Parts: sequence; structure tokens; C-alpha cells
Amino acid sequence: MIDVNRKGEVWVFAEQQDGALSEVPLELLGKGRELAEKLSVKVAAILPGDKIDGLVAELSAHGADKVYVVQGSKLRDYQTNSYTKVLCDLIIKHKPQIVLYGATAIGRDLAPRVASAMKAGLTADCTDLQIEDFEIPRTKEVHRNLLQQIRPAFGGNIIATIVNYDRWPQMATVREGVMAQPERNGKLSADVITEKVDLPSDLFPLEVIERHREKRKVNLKASRIIVAGGAGVGSKERFQLVWDLANVLGGAPGASRAAVDLGFIDKDYQVGQTGTTVRPALYIAVGISGAVQHCAGMSESAKIIAINNDAEAPIFQLAHYGIVGDMEDVIPRLIKAIRTRQ
Repeated sequence: MIDVNRKGEVWVFAEQQDGALSEVPLELLGKGRELAEKLSVKVAAILPGDKIDGLVAELSAHGADKVYVVQGSKLRDYQTNSYTKVLCDLIIKHKPQIVLYGATAIGRDLAPRVASAMKAGLTADCTDLQIEDFEIPRTKEVHRNLLQQIRPAFGGNIIATIVNYDRWPQMATVREGVMAQPERNGKLSADVITEKVDLPSDLFPLEVIERHREKRKVNLKASRIIVAGGAGVGSKERFQLVWDLANVLGGAPGASRAAVDLGFIDKDYQVGQTGTTVRPALYIAVGISGAVQHCAGMSESAKIIAINNDAEAPIFQLAHYGIVGDMEDVIPRLIKAIRTRQ
């Protein structure tokens, strides 16, 4: 049996822009702590940027035992080369055994650069992470306490478990929303380690003069009620019924990828494997067949209601309640019943 547990820490890249943390590192701290406790090590956040002192308390309140801070005006704006240098230098110095990133635009850009520089493996878009022993089938060697990196593969038709037993740190990007964010605890206090990294001018081939960021039209992860439409809705005009039901319930509209691809609604509203993962109190699926890729993003909803004119649609196997019928008949009746009760 080979023990590869180096007692290195579990790290979470604390992505921030304009001095504001994204939600995904806070989600990852919850899973990071779970992994770290199983390994009997610390969980740490890596926080590069400029004027970011105020973010330390938030990372601490969400479970970080340590926060490594690298601060300077050169790190004000994310650039691949400079942030890669920061991560690589800290990894070489402190030797973590696991490094986690959010599968955001920045995480998907940064993680492979760091993995390549460190000659380490990287699994993208994970939906779960576990610590388990692993036996190599060919040699029967057993490696203890490896990171099991779990993700859908082949269009969501299988769930693959990926391990990296000979190149460390073990690295993964994790999709937004798939890990439950731990509750904030303001009584927690992390150790703050200030680091300095040499950043020569040749790391900055670009000068950021001005930035424009388009805000998301909806925050599906924060919505307690979501009414989502699929390809079965039939048209952009008929999709208005989905909006109407969401509005009367005080919820948010959502959609399957098929509905987005057909132009019924913008991509910001997409739920599923390639969209947003949600856990609302109530999820109403209208005209959604129930493909694995969509269900992966909403299966943990507290209550699921399916409305579909196909009684054999797979979504009914997941739903707590099902209504077989035409949405143009069912939804107006629901809206009338809700308004009458109000």
C-alpha cells in the first residue's frame, strides 16, 4: 500500500473581480473543508488581487483555516500570466496536495495553465469530489487518500471518476452551484499569510485600459421558485406562459438548453449541465423531457412539478408531482387558482 498523503493543504482559488468575491470559491470552501477533514489537514484560500483586505473576513466566515494573500496594483485586473505565476510560486513553496478552482471563465483559463506549468493532472467541470483509496488494476498497487474527481462524460450518459496518483497537486475545476455553500459564521477566524511574488513586466503583454462587464439578467441560484421551459413549449411566443407563471409565483423563469438553442430565451436562464445548477424550494418543468444533462442541474430541488403532454416523458420519473396535459390549458388554470387563493 502506497501512502501519498503528503499532509499538504487543500487549496481553493478565491476568484474575485473589482474587489468582490464570486460565489463559487465560497461554495468550494464547504467541500474543501470536508476533504481537508478527511485528510486531517487545513483548508486554505488563495487570494490574489489589489485592495482586497476586506475579502479575508468573508473567506474566513465560510470556513477557510488560512488565507494566503498576494496583493499589488499589478494584480488589480486578472491576466493569465501573472495569476499563473502567483499560483505556481505558492504551490512550489507550500506544496498543497489539492487545488480547486471554480469552472468559471477565469477558472477555466487559469487552472490548465497552472496544471501545465506544474506538470500536474487536471479534471474539468467536476460535479463531486471525494477522498478514497485507489487500486491500480494492472499492478494492484493501492494508493491511499486520493482525490476522486467525479464528472459527467459522453454528453452526460456516464459518470466518470478520475484519479491522479503520480502527479501532484491534484487539481480540479468545479461547476458553479453544484456544491452547497456553507452557512456564514462570523465567529470563525482564519490565519492570514501575506505572500510576495515577483511579477516582471514581461508577464503583462496587455494593458487593461477599460473594462465593461455585462451583468447577468437573473440569479437563478438565489431563486426559491423557478419555472423552466423546454423545447416542448414550442415557440418564443408560447414561452410567455412560463414567464407569466413565474411572475405570479414570485419566482424566476428558467430553461433547458434546447429552449435556449431554439431562441426561446437567453442563455442566462439556462439550467443544467452546461448552464446553472439550482436547488430551489420549487422547480416547475414545463415541456421539458428530462434529459440527463438538464436533470443534473435541478435534481436537488426540494419539490419538482412536471407539466408535459407526453405521459412517458422521463421528467416524470424525477418529479414529485406530474401533470399530463397541454401547457396552454394547464398554466392558465394554475395562474387562476393561485390568484384566487391570494
